[in-house]
Amino acid sequence: MNSLTQRLTLAGEVGTIEALQDVPEGDSRGVAVVAHPHPLFGGTMDNKVVQTLARAFVQCGWTVVRFNFRGVGASAGAHDAGQGEARDLLRVVEQVAPDGPLALAGFSFGSFVTSHALTALWGQRSIEKVVFVGTAASRFSVADVPLSAHERILVVHGEQDDTVPLSSVMDWARPQTLPVTVVPGGGHFFHGQLPLLKSLVVRHLSA
Repeated sequence: MNSLTQRLTLAGEVGTIEALQDVPEGDSRGVAVVAHPHPLFGGTMDNKVVQTLARAFVQCGWTVVRFNFRGVGASAGAHDAGQGEARDLLRVVEQVAPDGPLALAGFSFGSFVTSHALTALWGQRSIEKVVFVGTAASRFSVADVPLSAHERILVVHGEQDDTVPLSSVMDWARPQTLPVTVVPGGGHFFHGQLPLLKSLVVRHLSA
């Protein structure tokens, strides 16, 4: 992504995990771990939305680690419908951010996986910021968000997302009274609107 991008090889439950680390200029505020969309539909850590999330975090002073789920790229193993992927995310956190400030972010399937990692980590770790984009609520059982985490979470969804309908995200968010930021006219991949997505994330991280 930039000259400060480093390639990492981490240890996963079923073998190696391929990852990239982006480092900000100056002191780091902490480590943000970003999860990518569905592996069986071409999702990787190089996805444009994932890269946009990484850029937003780096701009705001965070060290960012994005990684390939099991079975993607050079990561060992095979797709596990989110369960193994959530454990992989937790293993990544253990290795790249064993202590100190932590942030989590995910896009689509990655948001679903991140939601379960968040519930596992909440109360054990100080998680300063969370970002869910295009949350795959119509396709997977996205975990409810701890009430005490609400003020630290940004949920962004495209109004015209035809992969994950906005209505399904509202059905997930409504019982929790969890606010959802809707991008007018936005699709699942935010074509033509990635700068707007980035600005929304930067605003959240700077708040």
